[in-house]
Amino acid sequence: MVIKEAKFVTSAADRRGFVRSEKPVIAVCGKSNVGKSSFINMLACRNKLARTSVEPGRTRLVNYFDFGEFLLADLPGYGYARVSQGEKQKWAQLLEDFFAEGNIAHVFALADIRHDPTADDLTMINFLYATQTPFTVIATKADKLAKTRIKEAVRRIAAAFKTGEGNIIAVSSQTRKGREEVLSALEKIVACAALPQEEED
Repeated sequence: MVIKEAKFVTSAADRRGFVRSEKPVIAVCGKSNVGKSSFINMLACRNKLARTSVEPGRTRLVNYFDFGEFLLADLPGYGYARVSQGEKQKWAQLLEDFFAEGNIAHVFALADIRHDPTADDLTMINFLYATQTPFTVIATKADKLAKTRIKEAVRRIAAAFKTGEGNIIAVSSQTRKGREEVLSALEKIVACAALPQEEED
């Protein structure tokens, strides 16, 4: 897949603002500061399409981006301790409402390749299993590890998430490692979403 253009569409604070589109919607989720904005910018080959911040927990809305053949929905980061319980509940409700819409073609679930998945990461993955939402794990910040350690880290994450190692793509927003693999996955996701429902089974 070749991404010719990517642009910001809108932000949604609740389900009334969710975008309903004939294009497949692909969600990007992960804990705060895992690198969601950097991942989106890497895909778009742009530095400032999605706003990055050194302070975790800045994305408190669902931000939509049009990538031509699909929409990318950047979800609020979870697991950030320095917000109120009320704010956490608000974020949780927003995520629940988002997935309840039922029009999500795929999810890119981001996890920091340097660390074991957190309890919140496991909760997110278990939710995707429970709702039968197809997902690919994006192991971010691969440039922070020695190349010889990447395969071992992928194996560890796969075991924690109970998924195959082939369902994990190690990426780096700094070096753009993994970008081609993600684009290849996107091509398959978009093609699958275009199939008539009866042909998917």
